[in-house]
Formats: sequence, C-alpha cells, structure tokens
Amino acid sequence: MPTLKRSAPTRLLLGLYRTMLRIRRVEERLSALFADGTIPGFIHLSIGQESVPAAITHHLTNSDTVAITHRGHGQALAKGINLDAFLAEMMGRASGICQGRGGSMHIADSSVGMLGANGIVAGGIPIAVGSALAHQLDGQGNIAVPYFGDGAIAEGVFHESLNIASLWNLPCLFVCENNGWGEFSKTDDQFSGSLKKLAATYDMDYQFIDALDVAKLSNLAGRMIKAVRKTSRPAILECKVTRHHGHYEGDPQKYRPEEELNQLGGQDPVSHAYDKLITAGIPVSELTELDRQIQAEIDASVAQAMAADHPQFDQAAAGVYA
Repeated sequence: MPTLKRSAPTRLLLGLYRTMLRIRRVEERLSALFADGTIPGFIHLSIGQESVPAAITHHLTNSDTVAITHRGHGQALAKGINLDAFLAEMMGRASGICQGRGGSMHIADSSVGMLGANGIVAGGIPIAVGSALAHQLDGQGNIAVPYFGDGAIAEGVFHESLNIASLWNLPCLFVCENNGWGEFSKTDDQFSGSLKKLAATYDMDYQFIDALDVAKLSNLAGRMIKAVRKTSRPAILECKVTRHHGHYEGDPQKYRPEEELNQLGGQDPVSHAYDKLITAGIPVSELTELDRQIQAEIDASVAQAMAADHPQFDQAAAGVYA
C-alpha cells in the first residue's frame, strides 16, 4: 500500500505504533538481561502502558520537559534518550547516560528535556512544576509534563504541586498512569478521593481516558497540550492503563486475582494498534520488517553496552557537587 495513499490517521497510528513497539521490545530485552544478571539492582517495567508516553510525546518538542517515574523507561525512550547510552546505563557501564551511576530509577538526559527518573514516589512532580515555572519566565511557549502513577496521588507533595501550579498559572500537564495498583495494593485501598475531584478543587481541567487506543489518547493529549500552551493553565490527564508485569521484575504477583492476570492479553495497546493497522490496509510484511529493524537496533546497542567498561572506583565521587 503506497505511503502517499495512506490517510493522515493511519500515518499517525503507524508512527505511534513504532514508538510503542520500540518501548515494548526494549523492555522485553531488559527483562531478559535482568533475569540473567546482566542488569544490577531493581527494574520496574511498563509493559502494557506504552501508549501513554507515545501519545504524550508526539505533541511535545525537544524543549518541553518531562519528569518521569521509577517505571519510566518508556517515558525516557519516547522523549528521545539515546538507546546506546540508555542500555549502557541500565548495565551500569561508564558509557551510560549517567556514567553508570543512575541506573534504571535515576536516569536523566537534559539534552532531550528529560529531567530524570525518581525512585521516590511523586518525587519528580515538584521538579516538573519548577521546570514549568522556568518555562513561564522564559516565555517561549514550552510546557512541563510530570508523569506519575496512581500510587502518587496520596503523597503530600503531589497536592502541594497542584496548588502552586494553579496559583501561579504554570504550563504543566499532570499525566497519571493509573494501572490500579500502588506497588502491591489496590488504588482504592490507598486513596479515598479521585483525581477528578482534586482537579476541581485546584481549578484545573481534567480528562480521563482508557489508554488502550493510542490514537484516541493522542487526539485528547494533543488538545490538552495545546490548551496548556495557550492558556498557561495546568491540567490533569488520567490514563487507565494495565501493568502486565509485577511491581518489580521478578515479582510473583500473588496479590493479583488470577482472573485479572488472565485478561492481560486483551488489554494490550501494542496489539490493539497492530490490529487497527492491519484493518487499515498496512501489510503484515511491513509491520514484520519494522519489528525486525527495531530488534536489530536493540541487538547492536546491547552488544555495544556489553563491551563497554565499568566505571572506575577512583571516579566514584566525580560529579558530586553537594
């Protein structure tokens, strides 16, 4: 099917699918590398949640800023972090984007507007609000996007951040990835209110969407981001997502009902987009080739990272400034 004959929605979906598939394949590789001991520490995978960063980042510029979570690999990759440096960082190598010191939960790349991941739940939210203030003072029309999970909405700093963003009219889109689980507890067991009510309390626009359909999510995100740029008023976007893996990699998930785990296959944004592309006339061979190219890119980056040096002990304090 010639590219020129494809509709704009189909071209958009294909681009979003590529971003999601790349995140999926990278995280699948991370899972394998963690299982064989190549990646140290803990990792928290976002498999099943790829549509959110793909849709949000589609409408962001390099100068817009994002603060990501401990489950933020997809958010970093969508924003444009270099894959070679990303994978080297995951393996603790000196060639990593943070020289092997940050790892999964503290990775950052200011060159693409990625303010950093954070091992503290809700820890990135006030950082993004500060960035939104900088954007406001700069006057270039940029915005800040703090990602957070449903486990963050009961944290005090989240409420403080909403308050100051509203008081000061800061260009900030708060994006909640609500997967229904805060670590090992259901969301309803941790927070008695709702984001919708909080948005009203802090005088913000609020929208909710099931993030299974990445195209619908992209359309909504685009409208909200445009409004935040135009009005310099903060807003909240709550996205219903599904966490396919455990809280951490290796989590046996005994706390999740078996029925819920059995339904995960039907709640996959990557498969959902694939099916829609096939229906739209995109050849299976084209999507297979896209997958092959992504896998080849990952293979090359993994090999490069595996061959890289580990940080030297005498450099352990380098970069410490406080």
